[in-house]
Amino acid sequence: MALPTRKTAVPRQKKVLAALSPTVASPEVMLPEVALDQETARPVAPVTEKKKDKDKPKAKKQKLVRDSFTMPEAEYEALAEMKKACIKAGVAVKKSELLRVAVSLLRKMEVAQIQQALGTLTPVKAGRPSKQK
Repeated sequence: MALPTRKTAVPRQKKVLAALSPTVASPEVMLPEVALDQETARPVAPVTEKKKDKDKPKAKKQKLVRDSFTMPEAEYEALAEMKKACIKAGVAVKKSELLRVAVSLLRKMEVAQIQQALGTLTPVKAGRPSKQK
């Protein structure tokens, strides 16, 4: 029994692929028929999906940046307390959203006001805190 050579194997593969591919007469390619309304003999439009508004420009997704920072534990707890107060009032909020609100409020402030607020903060050593055992 001889093994099939490459020359005989290739045409068989093509025939199998040709048999599996849809043709113009196959049901996969045929367009749906339009049903006729019995009373008016007008074609009934097929049900189509809702068209998306092509006129509206798509909102471009903002690029998100992940960062880390260090803050005193008391201020971090205050952030958690604000989050709990908002949730209790029926406002779903995340800590990152609270910080974003703070940044947007800072944008509206004058530099002198920001400098005054910075003067009330206790200095924090930059970088990661050391691991305590």
